[in-house]
Amino acid sequence: MFIGEYQHSLDNKGRIIIPSKFRIELGEVFVMTKGLDNCLFVYPKEEWEILEGKLKNLPLTNRDARAFVRFFFSGASECELDKQGRALIPPNLREHSKLEKDVIVIGVSTRLEIWSKEEWDGYNNDDSLSYDSIAEKMAELGI
Repeated sequence: MFIGEYQHSLDNKGRIIIPSKFRIELGEVFVMTKGLDNCLFVYPKEEWEILEGKLKNLPLTNRDARAFVRFFFSGASECELDKQGRALIPPNLREHSKLEKDVIVIGVSTRLEIWSKEEWDGYNNDDSLSYDSIAEKMAELGI
């Protein structure tokens, strides 16, 4: 399970150090793709395959399903860690998530998310996303 928040920087080649606590669970080969809210989603291969199976079962006749699958898979890239624990973030994914220098890596249960520091700070300062209001909505979902 991935949990926690870590601040890192991209180097001049677009690489990021993956926090050491995440490296073993992430595995040798993992998948990075466009995420929601202008971040990147990073999945261990096993989790990616589970998600891929669910997405393959979406109805091809549903326009929104087709659009989501296109968005998700077209941005996906298989990645590896180098000997220093760094992952290269492809240019199209850096552009999607507005990554330039300062980045935040967060653990979100089965995946990692990579955010630009500016986007993460903005997300956390959004008044419509207060912890109390989110908790109320989760209660409606039975959590």
